Amino acid sequence: MLVLTNDDGFDAPGLAALLKAAAGLGPCRVVAPLLGESGCGHRITTHQPLLAAERSGGVVAVSGTPADCVRLALHHLAPDPAWVLAGINAGGNLGVDVFHSGTVAAVREAVIHGVPGIAVSHYIGRDRTIDWARAARWTAPVLADLTARPWTPGTFWNVNLPHPPADAPDPEVVFRPVDPSPLDLRYEVEGERASYRGDYHGRARRDDADVAACLGGRIVVSLVRLFEFDPPGG
Repeated sequence: MLVLTNDDGFDAPGLAALLKAAAGLGPCRVVAPLLGESGCGHRITTHQPLLAAERSGGVVAVSGTPADCVRLALHHLAPDPAWVLAGINAGGNLGVDVFHSGTVAAVREAVIHGVPGIAVSHYIGRDRTIDWARAARWTAPVLADLTARPWTPGTFWNVNLPHPPADAPDPEVVFRPVDPSPLDLRYEVEGERASYRGDYHGRARRDDADVAACLGGRIVVSLVRLFEFDPPGG
């Protein structure tokens, strides 16, 4: 059993693409947020009930965050899964994005509880729309490869798809570390209102890390380690 989730909502096209990409890896249980929770990070709900309602196709929509979805799945809806997969997020989760991404938080929550996870996101180029069928096709062999590898407890895989032109050849897959370069601290301030205006496409980057690889047109896979010490049971 694989648990699938996202942070764009249970009816997002990226989640349907992930389900398609995971076909053949085993039965899938989809447990995803009722509403979009993009950028929510690792927020969890502890002081109010969560509503978990089954929708068409056996999808469970949860009135909470991606981390909530994983917690509820592991405890009740789909205990003891082989993997937790999150995505495909509409937008890159590169470099320091891993700290505020709800998509990444979902698999981080799984790893905390001893379940391996893979987060998949799709960078969006300027003035382009995502071809979800193409994204599913690119993602399928990456998932097959990563789920066949031995898992090191305390780690997860973060995958980012590039956004080349429609007529470009399929991108190569490369493995790169997460880029530590900070995002722009650029705001448009009007009175008491401050609106973020950072340039995601022009963000700082290292040549040897994930941001440069993905924005350069390659599918980039990063291994992320959570702990200095092995978790219990690791």
